Amino acid sequence: MSLVEGFSVTHTRYVPHGHAHYGGGVVDGAYGLGLFGDVATELCVRTDGDEGLFAGYSSVSFHAPVLAGDVIEATATLTRIGNRSRGMRFEARVTCRSDPDRGSSASVVLDPPIVVTTAEGTVVVPKPA
Repeated sequence: MSLVEGFSVTHTRYVPHGHAHYGGGVVDGAYGLGLFGDVATELCVRTDGDEGLFAGYSSVSFHAPVLAGDVIEATATLTRIGNRSRGMRFEARVTCRSDPDRGSSASVVLDPPIVVTTAEGTVVVPKPA
């Protein structure tokens, strides 16, 4: 286990077209928050040996839309270590995006990636045995 500030976990996921919720293939903002919950869970398992429970967000900012067909990375970084609480910073980035002008299955790698969502939150873990 690595209980040290700055430790981070990143997940990468393809956003299926079935997740489009709004016109233009836009996916709802909750999709990114779900990814943040997943990376927070893995971070807690790796640092504390327990999934922990999400206590809440102190900030959430949506910077750009997530679209069906995107490849998205979500990262959780440990920023604060309390007795049972863990402060985390989150960032979601689109690393690849569909390019329908080139073909129905065409995509491009984005360099640099587009930061779509950032947040800060707190997770609570059980007392050590």
